[in-house]
Amino acid sequence: MKLVTVAEMLAIEREADAQGLTYELMMENAGRGLAEEVISVLGHLKHKGVLGLVGSGNNGGDTLVALSYLAHQGWDTSAYLVLPRQPDDPLVIRFLNAGGKIEAVKDPPQFEEITPLLSKHGIILDGVLGTGIKLPLKEKVAVPLNKINQWITQTDNPPVVVAVDCPSGVDCGTGEAARECIPADLTVTMAAVKIGLLQFPASTLVGELRLVGIGLEDQDLDLPVWDSVKRRAVTREMVQTWIPSRPKDAHKGTFGTALLVAGSLNYTGATLLAGEAAFRIGAGLITLAVPEPIHQAIAGHLPESTWLILPSESGVIEASAAEVILGNLERVTAMMLGPGFGIQEPTSQFMQRLFDTSLHMSSGIQSFPPLVIDADGLKLLPTIPNWIRVLPAMSVLTPHPGEMAVLTGLSTQEIQAHRIEIGERYSKEWGHIVVLKGAHTVVSAPDGRTTIIPVATPALSRAGTGDVLSGMITGLLAQGVDPFNAAVTGSWIHAQAGLYAADTFGSTATVLARDVLAEIISVMAEIEGTKKR
Repeated sequence: MKLVTVAEMLAIEREADAQGLTYELMMENAGRGLAEEVISVLGHLKHKGVLGLVGSGNNGGDTLVALSYLAHQGWDTSAYLVLPRQPDDPLVIRFLNAGGKIEAVKDPPQFEEITPLLSKHGIILDGVLGTGIKLPLKEKVAVPLNKINQWITQTDNPPVVVAVDCPSGVDCGTGEAARECIPADLTVTMAAVKIGLLQFPASTLVGELRLVGIGLEDQDLDLPVWDSVKRRAVTREMVQTWIPSRPKDAHKGTFGTALLVAGSLNYTGATLLAGEAAFRIGAGLITLAVPEPIHQAIAGHLPESTWLILPSESGVIEASAAEVILGNLERVTAMMLGPGFGIQEPTSQFMQRLFDTSLHMSSGIQSFPPLVIDADGLKLLPTIPNWIRVLPAMSVLTPHPGEMAVLTGLSTQEIQAHRIEIGERYSKEWGHIVVLKGAHTVVSAPDGRTTIIPVATPALSRAGTGDVLSGMITGLLAQGVDPFNAAVTGSWIHAQAGLYAADTFGSTATVLARDVLAEIISVMAEIEGTKKR
């Protein structure tokens, strides 16, 4: 699913209209697609009927088209004109001819006129406002929306609300929402997902998000703006194409070797979480490189791994460990740095030495394997001279907002307010993959590709879940997956595992990182088609 700004969507529609896919045809396609989604998802409620809340713009038009299609399919359909339309509106005439019933807001508004309509229909299509709104809402639309919202909130058996393109009152550019906005159970968006729908608070109002086409990909059209959009919301189908195949004649070397450099005396668990995650995502061989004091404490907890013991000082990795790492890269197909490091000076010196190009030359190192840097490894990057350039090209950096603040000098508030723009900006500036973690994780590549993980759950707001994610991405890299695809795939599976864990325990508060780790099994089984959840 493409992800567009409001300005991009308007430009795309202008291009399409100029190419012969007229606004009328786009509306027809959108309305038909909306009706088909209603039939597909809510067909079991056909006997309860559907009520369209209709505005004066394109969303109202989409709604009237959908109602006409549904009326022809035998649905009981009604429309409530929240905002006036022209008396000779062909969409209104068409709907009436299909057997639909229309009620218009009186002037002054009398809310009693809509109460019977709301009561007798099981589905509401919210097509009052679209992407062109300005907040706050004007009184003429705010009052009826607020009254409808109050009725839905207070009724014992509320109808299912389907937002047409977006919930009325949502700013599709910023994600802001009017207090009168009616929360949707399902949002059917047209052509592409508008960027604001995956930002807060709008993302809490859209419910399930579905996409229908308007004809942009069905025509032989020259649409430069449409073609230039490289922003996506990830889908299960995308992830399925990127999961490495598992040939029957494979051996452990087929699936790569991951070297995970992690841990310190105070943070032993990070190593185990990342290591098992790399295995669970399919890597064939895992070597855990850890400071000597923690090896005995954790070695028996992951018997499948091999170990590389690193020199340490006061329980943390120290500078001379760089030579040990550089001397053990021959068969490594992916490497991870950072989880559980701590930010003490010895480990900072280790990071500086590891990326010292003069040391590479003396060690005979031509290039690093694909690299993931996470957690304290990210916090230590600014101590490395010219770190942006000395990292392997297209390294995967996986910061949460606090770590992104350390790397950029921006405040966490600014980062959270502009997550997509920040991810895209710094990925391009640095030349690396940026995985900006958090609700609706943003994955950006230097070439302009950006993918949003459309999941927000507090089940992942727990220490150690980031270690699981970095291990998963490293395991995919080890198997030869392209860095951007590995970052997106790992992030999506990680998010699904968080949702599954919350479902298993019936609470997001009780989920631990190891519970998320355990659910990787369920997600991978579902992707491979061996289990239905």
